[in-house]
Amino acid sequence: MTLTNRKCPVCGKPRSAEHSPFCSTRCKDRDLVRWLDDGYALPGPPAIDEDADKA
Repeated sequence: MTLTNRKCPVCGKPRSAEHSPFCSTRCKDRDLVRWLDDGYALPGPPAIDEDADKA
């Protein structure tokens, strides 16, 4: 699969080799803002229910 067949993960337009994997600087910046605003999250271990331990 070539770069031109793959889509930008932000807007869905064709990717640009200059801005890969995005289509433009705008989409690259939008993705960065999502990361900085905690828009993406990776699953972690389950939270410990402290109330269940007291019962």
